[in-house]
Amino acid sequence: MTSGHLAVIDMQHVFADPASPWATPRFADAAAGVRRLLPDFGDRVTFTRFVAPAQPTGAWRAYYDRWPFALQPPDAGLWRLTEEFADRAAHVVDAPTFGKWTPPLADRVGPDGPLVLAGVSTDCCVLSTALAAADAGTEVLVVADACAGVDDDSHIKALHVMDLYRPLIRVTTVDDLLAGAGTPA
Repeated sequence: MTSGHLAVIDMQHVFADPASPWATPRFADAAAGVRRLLPDFGDRVTFTRFVAPAQPTGAWRAYYDRWPFALQPPDAGLWRLTEEFADRAAHVVDAPTFGKWTPPLADRVGPDGPLVLAGVSTDCCVLSTALAAADAGTEVLVVADACAGVDDDSHIKALHVMDLYRPLIRVTTVDDLLAGAGTPA
């Protein structure tokens, strides 16, 4: 078994549906990577969901002025995990923020980590989660081929930026992680 805790970021309908304004074109590729990772982590998996706040404040007001379709309650269909992951999600953390490094996730990961990240989108919620966890002193491994960005260029750029934070954040692949090559030193 791989050490650490796997956080599967925002594998939700709003990002999977090609008709959604927030569609992630390579969502299926990220999902395939996540499926490969899940058995190796057993019950050390947390799924996250991005959900809209009941009442946006601050800069979030302008954000939701741009994306009014997203101002729906947490139980709305667009916020559900996709069917392939809904039944596998024993632990779910909701957050109205891009970053999912919240107290509930930090408690699940524990003080020694590492935190292994997969999901969408690499250039938004995965990046925001990785940076916050690293700032908190948690070792972070980002599984490149179990993530997807809003487009390929943004995905690659986000991976590059996160890899600049070595040794706090390291980018790896599913194969390397499962073979032990991407695990903590």
